[in-house]
Amino acid sequence: MKSCCQTSRTFYIYTMAGTMSYSENVKVAMQSVKGNKLRTFLTAIIIAIGLTALVGILTSIDAIEGSLNNTFSSMGANSFTIRNRGIGIRIGGGGQRPKRYKSIDYRQATAFKSNFDFPATISVNTFASFGGTAKYGNEKTNPNISVLGADENYLMSAGYKLAGGRNFSQSELEYGTSVVIIGDEIKTRLFPNADPINKIISIGNNKFRIVGLLAAKGSSVGFGGDKICVIPLLRAKQVMTISNPSYTISVMSDDPTQMEYAIGEATALFRNVRNLKIADENNFEITKSDAIAQTLVDNLKFVRIGGIVIGAITLIGAAIALMNIMIVSVTERTREIGIRKAIGATPLVIRRQFLIEAIVICLMGGITGVFLGILIGNLLSMVMGGSFIMPWGWTILGLSLCVGVGLISGLYPAVKASKLDPVESLRYE
Repeated sequence: MKSCCQTSRTFYIYTMAGTMSYSENVKVAMQSVKGNKLRTFLTAIIIAIGLTALVGILTSIDAIEGSLNNTFSSMGANSFTIRNRGIGIRIGGGGQRPKRYKSIDYRQATAFKSNFDFPATISVNTFASFGGTAKYGNEKTNPNISVLGADENYLMSAGYKLAGGRNFSQSELEYGTSVVIIGDEIKTRLFPNADPINKIISIGNNKFRIVGLLAAKGSSVGFGGDKICVIPLLRAKQVMTISNPSYTISVMSDDPTQMEYAIGEATALFRNVRNLKIADENNFEITKSDAIAQTLVDNLKFVRIGGIVIGAITLIGAAIALMNIMIVSVTERTREIGIRKAIGATPLVIRRQFLIEAIVICLMGGITGVFLGILIGNLLSMVMGGSFIMPWGWTILGLSLCVGVGLISGLYPAVKASKLDPVESLRYE
């Protein structure tokens, strides 16, 4: 009863002229929120969950895009690859399957490398195994190690850097020596406190001497950049577990401005290598390095749409819950509304009071949700080796949605409260 009288006196001061300041509206709204802590907490949690899903997913997508751009930018904008198929990255089931042509064999790949006289660096590589296990002593990795056969230019064309050791020598490449350059994750698993250089490890049924260690590159959104063993190309042919392998040719033009000329020269030469006639279509694919990243980023729109839909559905549920709570609040406070009207509060003041109260509840949940969403998104960014991301756009969008939800949810209860008859309200028990 005492709190009711205090609230009435506050309204008396500010409603004699039919007005009330926004600061006092907020104060009274906070008093109401404190008086219904459990109800307010549950409503705010629903809103927080919706915004956590929305901001978290969208921030995570920004982190993935940043990781993709960093990963492929290290390969340079002046490189392209020749494969027997398209990159074939699809999310959401849309589009067409990439064409798959006859495999590029070892002879064709090496013939292209020998005869391409355009100023460029050329690398030939192929996978010998996708599910290998590396072992040293009593330690071994999971059976998810990629074993790649490559030449002396692969590390440069793939954007790898050496953290220790050296690249393959010319004699090792010519004779297919059993040497290997290992990824950072293999070093961490097999040699946590030791230098792996010149150690002998087993990969499958074969033994290799470690001559190089790759710098950590990160998972590259599932590409397993650190779960890799690189061996000489000729040695890969001898230990290969894949039937009918197809070789990949990477070309890095010395002059980025001459990229289109380099692609044209490469197309003409490889058509001759593949014995294609003038009327025949290309039976291989040439893909720029940045096109892979762009394809991945473009396909992430399906994930972004999914995040927005999930967040929107949750926010709709929160809006319905908040409207129901505000209607209950109006019913419970009917007598209080009657007192306020009796001492001079206008319908405008009553409407504004309940709208601000709804917005305050939404912002309490919204700020919590945005904070948790940013936290989740940046945890993913850290896992992928990225930097801290502050998604100002999504933050502003999230808080704006909170205000919108508060206005929509609080409008009907506020109008209902403002239309209550003061005489009938004073008689309400």
